[in-house]
Amino acid sequence: MSGRPQVYDPLVPTPRPRRRAKADGLVAAGISVAAHLALLLAVMAVRVQPPTLPEPEPISVALYEPPPPPPEPPKLAPEPAGDPAPAKVSPPRLPVRPPKLVPPPEVEPLPAKPVPKPVVAAELGEADLVGAATAGAGSGAGGPGSGPGGGGCDMVRLLQDALRKNPRVRAALAQAHPEAAARGKAVLVWNGDWVQSPGQEGKGLAGVRELIMLEVAFAPKACRDDPMRGLILISLSDAPGAPRLALGSRSWNWSDLLFAKSGRGRG
Repeated sequence: MSGRPQVYDPLVPTPRPRRRAKADGLVAAGISVAAHLALLLAVMAVRVQPPTLPEPEPISVALYEPPPPPPEPPKLAPEPAGDPAPAKVSPPRLPVRPPKLVPPPEVEPLPAKPVPKPVVAAELGEADLVGAATAGAGSGAGGPGSGPGGGGCDMVRLLQDALRKNPRVRAALAQAHPEAAARGKAVLVWNGDWVQSPGQEGKGLAGVRELIMLEVAFAPKACRDDPMRGLILISLSDAPGAPRLALGSRSWNWSDLLFAKSGRGRG
């Protein structure tokens, strides 16, 4: 080393002896250990006690003494034996008389009325159709003076055209009256009341009856009230041997067909 004095620099640590530095480190470590031990002992010394609940207040109990039982009633002396109590006397029963059976007076039984047989639709021959009105002839069929103001009121033709246009009419007639439909006979369907057809429910030929009533109902009132006499004949075709329908009675009008039974005389 030179004999020059060195310049002091605060950033440069001053060299210390090694022994002194080692001693200082041991002292600091001892102090730290002692502090940790003291802290641990302080923590362990603290005892955490659970919270204590307040003691319940004492409950006062009063003993109940029941009242003494009532004294027994004194025993009565037995009654002296004597005459027994008189028995109850029931009123005398009247004798029951059986009712006298009076035989009813003799009644003559009324004879039961025979059930009227339904009128079955008749198949008319040519002799039965003599004088029958057809379409375009006779009163109520377009004759002179018929209809309002003397105009034509050919109800027979109107009804005949309506029945010809409906093929179900011929089919129903062929089913109920196959022989008449095949031979061109006329079938009577109304003679003051609708005539029953054989083998069919009710009056039979329901479709034919409804179609006739419909045409009559929509006809003018003067035509419906036109007085008629005897039968009318409706042909379902212009071909020879075509099936035909007949209706009418002794005195009637077209309005009678709208009801189940006419009030006028039957033919």
